[in-house]
Amino acid sequence: MACHEALAQPKPVQTNPLPTLLVAAAALIEPGGRVLVAQRPEGKPMAGLWEFPGGKIHEGETPEFALMRELEEELGIETRPTCYLPIGFASHSYEKFHLLMPLFACRMWKGRPEPREGQKIKWLFPRELFSLEMPEADIPLIHQLEAQI
Repeated sequence: MACHEALAQPKPVQTNPLPTLLVAAAALIEPGGRVLVAQRPEGKPMAGLWEFPGGKIHEGETPEFALMRELEEELGIETRPTCYLPIGFASHSYEKFHLLMPLFACRMWKGRPEPREGQKIKWLFPRELFSLEMPEADIPLIHQLEAQI
């Protein structure tokens, strides 16, 4: 529903508050403009879907430090908080939680990204990401990414 349509309706009421899950994601952008995406491995929620790498933000951790940790764990690359440029965020309700996920662009890192957790990875141009099956929350991030590249 578009904003103008929603404003014509009565004010909505949140009937079933969900716990908020804070996750940070990175758009690793190579010099040619392609972006790295990872396929969630079997055995994990949303297995088989493609997503921007990243993960949960731990208690007391900033999104940038969460990304630094997650990118090393998932892809074996080293980054620093100063390597990230915030370019957008997703706010999306799933059945059991509400996801809040900032997306950061990262154009510089140390090492070669290699899958370390059983996931597949690929490099695609932002417009090609629309052809992938992705979690619902990630799809609006593609538009935000395109606007920043």
